[in-house]
Amino acid sequence: MAKHIKSIVSVIAVAFLVYIFTFYIDGEMGVILLAFVVFAPLVSLFFALYARKRVRVTFNCDAYVQKGSYLEVEVTVRKNGGFPLAILEICPYASDVFGQRVKKRKLTMFNEEKRTFTFSLDALIGGNGEVGIYAVYSCGFLGFMRFPVKTKLPEPASVGVIPQIPDIKSSSQLFRSIANVVHTSDEEEENDTSMLFSSNTSPGYEHREYEHGDPLKRINWKLSSKKSKLMVRLDEAVASVQPVIVLDLFRRSSVPAENAVRGEEQLIRSVFGLLFLLVKQGIACNFVYRNSSGDSVVESVDNPDYPNQLLLKVLSTRVVTDKRVDLSGLGASVCACVIATTDAGAGFSAVTDQIESNENVSIIGLSVASANSTSLPLWYLDEENNFKLV
Repeated sequence: MAKHIKSIVSVIAVAFLVYIFTFYIDGEMGVILLAFVVFAPLVSLFFALYARKRVRVTFNCDAYVQKGSYLEVEVTVRKNGGFPLAILEICPYASDVFGQRVKKRKLTMFNEEKRTFTFSLDALIGGNGEVGIYAVYSCGFLGFMRFPVKTKLPEPASVGVIPQIPDIKSSSQLFRSIANVVHTSDEEEENDTSMLFSSNTSPGYEHREYEHGDPLKRINWKLSSKKSKLMVRLDEAVASVQPVIVLDLFRRSSVPAENAVRGEEQLIRSVFGLLFLLVKQGIACNFVYRNSSGDSVVESVDNPDYPNQLLLKVLSTRVVTDKRVDLSGLGASVCACVIATTDAGAGFSAVTDQIESNENVSIIGLSVASANSTSLPLWYLDEENNFKLV
């Protein structure tokens, strides 16, 4: 509304100046100015309307960027035909993980068939972001006229801002509790399996020395410590021995995105810090998250390089409001489960109720003040990258 009032005031000011010049300074020159003031907007209107169907805008940028660096976005404007175009106004935007100093860009195209310009975005917060162009206008006389182009605007681009993952120590109490449960379950499984072999075979699993490329989940750590070398089981370990790490990036629609993204970054750092530590210590995990299609998937993480790939998958997925992770496809009970969630308040039971047994189930929240509607233990990552129990 203020912009329209400003335009009206500007038109009135121009008309007043022409009136003063015509009747009080130079009548002949005033008539010429009056004709120009009437003729120029009509010509400008023709140019502005002509350009609406004869311009196409595209842009290109990287799919990932490190937090604290800059994302370069290259915008290309092409015109159809050789006729000069009026002033074009390009209106880009970026979501809340980026700095919000995104300025509009105005340009003209006379002899050029293509023009390109670049703008930079500050990657301030780790997580999934979006970059796009929300409008392109063809502008007329002195900016008084502006019409949206009729050509299709480019699709927005999903950009993952990669946060720094903390280096969590193996002395962390949360890690030790998970490792103890896994090793206990591993020993019970080994005892249960010994009866499957005849008297001509050695009791328990058959083993051989570790070779490059063997899954870490098949290393027998107890036997390896006795022999002072890594020993690998020849039998496939059952899924129940692997702990489950769940990432629940839940955002309520009532919470503004600018308030939610920092909590989501903190949770991503916490869960991947734990995941990297577990795999580095030879504990294979099942990781549950929502993919880009909106489905909850379970992936086995038994390779030290795989958490990096999972991180990129998570960062490429847009957070959908009021949508929690689904654990119905998890299957049988697990030896240990850690559910990392941005909101363990009302409605969180929809996640925990899908686990057969709540024994050895923990929650990772955002801080000591995080809500917890369950009786499960709640952990959070403090400023010194240590998991603390609330």
